[in-house]
Amino acid sequence: MANSANSSVSYVRTEMLPEQAPPVSEAGVVKWVRENLFSGPLNTILTILSLVAIYWVVSHVFQWFAYGIWTANSLSECREVRDALYADGRNVACWAVLSERWNQLLFGFYSADAYWRPVVALIVFFIAVAPVMFNFGGRKLAIFSAVSPFICYWLLWGGSIWGPILTALGFVLAWLAYGQITRQFGALAGIVASILVPLIYWRFGVAPLTGLADGILPIGIENIQSKDFGGFMLALIIGITGIVLSLPLGILLALGRQSDLFIINKFSVIFIEVIRGVPLIVWLFTASLLLNYFLPPGTNFDLMLRVIIMVTLFAAAYMAEVVRGGLAALPRGQYEGADSLGLDYWQSMRLIILPQALKISIPGIVNTFIGLFKDTTLVVFIGLLDPIGLSNAIRATTEWNGIYWELFIFIGLCFFVFCYAMSRYSQYLERKLATDRH
Repeated sequence: MANSANSSVSYVRTEMLPEQAPPVSEAGVVKWVRENLFSGPLNTILTILSLVAIYWVVSHVFQWFAYGIWTANSLSECREVRDALYADGRNVACWAVLSERWNQLLFGFYSADAYWRPVVALIVFFIAVAPVMFNFGGRKLAIFSAVSPFICYWLLWGGSIWGPILTALGFVLAWLAYGQITRQFGALAGIVASILVPLIYWRFGVAPLTGLADGILPIGIENIQSKDFGGFMLALIIGITGIVLSLPLGILLALGRQSDLFIINKFSVIFIEVIRGVPLIVWLFTASLLLNYFLPPGTNFDLMLRVIIMVTLFAAAYMAEVVRGGLAALPRGQYEGADSLGLDYWQSMRLIILPQALKISIPGIVNTFIGLFKDTTLVVFIGLLDPIGLSNAIRATTEWNGIYWELFIFIGLCFFVFCYAMSRYSQYLERKLATDRH
């Protein structure tokens, strides 16, 4: 039977054939194009129409970008240069407005001799957030991160160096008050003391102590008023401050909303729902116009500070709901596991619950940050000259009346760079924390 079966086979290969490359149409770019762009009649027609539309847009927009005028003192002069260079009367951008007014778009009416100060403050901020964002630097850099807000404030506003130092002392007093009162009267009394003690100190103690210290040892730099802040620097200050402060405040509000303590729970719920139920622009008008009616006569409450506080509270309300979603997504077993280990409430939150909840909430947190940063443009409606406000002021001048796209493209590009960087960092953080994936 074996011989009969072998005799029916004309040829039997005794060695393997060498590997060969796949056909060109089944690999690489050709395969992708064939499957995604020309997979059928309808897809082919849509691809051709899309290529024609893209070519038409790119050919016109590229000409407008590439042949733009960079040297001119006004829009009319820019047009004269264009007519002299291009006899065909082509439409080109007038980038000269950026060459002439870039300093206002970035720094507002900040003193030109002090441009180095916001630049150094931004560098200090990036160094300070490095231990938090990338987990390196050790304890020394972490201490620098804690004092960096006061350094940045002093660099931006100037004045006596004793003001930020004595203001920072209030947080030390809060920590000491919490420890002492908690040991004697309990945690709730300690929390209340840690809030009241620094507030009283900042209200009645900082100003006279600053004057006394400055009289003994005057150290400071030129003072710059908040009304001189503007441009993209203003957007960065409001956005970064709101982002840094809204995250911990939002976490506390999320925990408060889940608390079993009646007062804390209801306060958190009311705060979140009231803030989220009203548009940000209304809260900004409240901070700008109505807040003065509730302050003592003669009180000078800086408008920029009011806006920062209102933006922070608004973002914190949204952040609280994002974090609460992460807390609700955790299985009940995680809470029970923390209890079984004998951990108290704050230990379980710090070591087990919050790390997992914040990991789940990363996309929502970053989305809130991006929305907050873009919403800083709303301050133009209450008189602060952010990039949009300054672009309106520039276009209102006789030199640049009638120019639009060049200014808005530059402003949009600046916002895109920071928003895209935040988005990419969130993706990096998700990959870094994806310990459950293989």
